[in-house]
Amino acid sequence: MVRGPFACPHLAVSRSQGGDVNRYKKTRTLSREDAAYIAGLIDGEGTIALSRKHRQDNRQLAISIANTETALLEFVRNATGVGKITRKRIAHPEHTPSMTYVVTNRQALALLSQIAPYLRSYKARRADLVLEHYLRLTPRNGRYSTQQHIERERFIDEFQHIRP
Repeated sequence: MVRGPFACPHLAVSRSQGGDVNRYKKTRTLSREDAAYIAGLIDGEGTIALSRKHRQDNRQLAISIANTETALLEFVRNATGVGKITRKRIAHPEHTPSMTYVVTNRQALALLSQIAPYLRSYKARRADLVLEHYLRLTPRNGRYSTQQHIERERFIDEFQHIRP
């Protein structure tokens, strides 16, 4: 059995301070057709957002697609190699069960870089803004200089004002 970074090509390996090996999945490279198809799904049924998991957390990049067809969302997850699919709560018994595909942070950024040329809605402007500024304004350690914090707040405000 092969172990290490070459065991599975879509996994990246990094060492944390304690010397442990942490594995995280890398976004797969998409064909032009798949990138365009996923961009269409995001334009129609998806979101590109800067959201918080908890009130005190910094905003993070999140891309999601909501749909009632599990197979469609599984296609996206299998094509990208990243993200997760969760079931949404049913508000009324007559509603069709729905699921959401979600990918966040650097994986979402890698996906966005591949699908951005194919986006056609206001989400194209959001994608361009994120691709231009997100990495510079989001240090991996979460520690922001005063200047970074000010610029990040401007970036978030500009992002939030891009609407349909």
